[in-house]
Amino acid sequence: MRSGGKFAVPGKTGRAAMDDTDERQDGRGGEGRLARLRRAAATLLGLRAVPGPEEERGTVNDRVLLLGRVSAVDLAEVVPDPIIVFDRSGSVVHANRAALAAFGTTPAGSSIQMKFRAPEMQALIASTLGAAGAAGPIDYSERVPLDRLYRVAVSPVGQATGLFAMTFSDHSEARRIDRMRADFIANASHELRTPLASIAGFIETLRGPARNDGKAREHFLAIMESQTARMARLIDDLLSLSRLEMRSHHRPSATVDLVGLLASVIDTLGHLAAELGVTIERSFPDHAVTVTGDRDELFQVFVNLLENACKYGQSGKRVIVSIEETAAGIDVTVRDFGPGIPKEHIPRITERFYRVDVETSRAQKGTGLGLSIVKHILTRHGARLTIHSEAGKGATFVAHFPRDT
Repeated sequence: MRSGGKFAVPGKTGRAAMDDTDERQDGRGGEGRLARLRRAAATLLGLRAVPGPEEERGTVNDRVLLLGRVSAVDLAEVVPDPIIVFDRSGSVVHANRAALAAFGTTPAGSSIQMKFRAPEMQALIASTLGAAGAAGPIDYSERVPLDRLYRVAVSPVGQATGLFAMTFSDHSEARRIDRMRADFIANASHELRTPLASIAGFIETLRGPARNDGKAREHFLAIMESQTARMARLIDDLLSLSRLEMRSHHRPSATVDLVGLLASVIDTLGHLAAELGVTIERSFPDHAVTVTGDRDELFQVFVNLLENACKYGQSGKRVIVSIEETAAGIDVTVRDFGPGIPKEHIPRITERFYRVDVETSRAQKGTGLGLSIVKHILTRHGARLTIHSEAGKGATFVAHFPRDT
């Protein structure tokens, strides 16, 4: 049945049938009259017109043509990983910017075999040139200028071009994290195993030779209690580190008055300082000094620093805690006058479980995690920790807070 020279749509009459028919006109993918009217109305109203099918296809085709004019060299330059292209003779054709930054000058025409002389790289290149196909991946380490680990693979470029692309994927960070995880598990296991072995030995003794010795029993139970407390402190510190790592990318937003906070820290540790014969001196401004941060976490930072100063600097008999406002921000300094820290230990002192003197640390009931926690908290606050010390002249720990903007 026809209506006005057009086929009517079954089930629809009048205007609706004509609109639906307009949408399907001429069978060549063109726009219907209704779609054209909608686009015209959008233009009149100042709205962004939706491109029609033909225009959309034209835009895509234009982009494809534009991509065709982009050279392979241009594409290689925007890839962040090193790429070196070479031919069947092993001559370098092109090295992108990332490759030049990683491996130094690699001029066109130079030998790829001479550039990478490690046995695993020689085998990879020989396999590629011999089979004229893809090869790898393999692991390859660069020692100079930095220790880096790459996963290297070679693939043919295009069809029958005689060119090959050697790509380097940097796995250095993943390897570093794996090593840190393995070291952490080993250290944590060792730290927990030591008190557990001690407790197990005392239990065996109490069940045997010291079963009826009341004096020995009380002595051993006191040691077992001390070792249990040490394990509890270690577990608490491990949980603190875990929580900090989970929130490392979330900056605190509260406001903290450092003057009031440090006064609370000094009051908290006053009893310990008195027991150790240490006097805590303070040098604070007479007004509030605020930073953006988490009060509980910053309290933990300064308790750690001040407690360490009192314990390890006990021989100096005094500790100075000061706040200084600078153009760059706010510095909080904790200084002791004890034996100090040998310079060779300072770069590693904030590592997990690193101790300058293992026996002294354990005697002071340290877990080896305190300064690592301090560093993590300060990093989360956008702050940093610097350490200055000379043997025999005490140690100075400074927390640098950037000025709030």
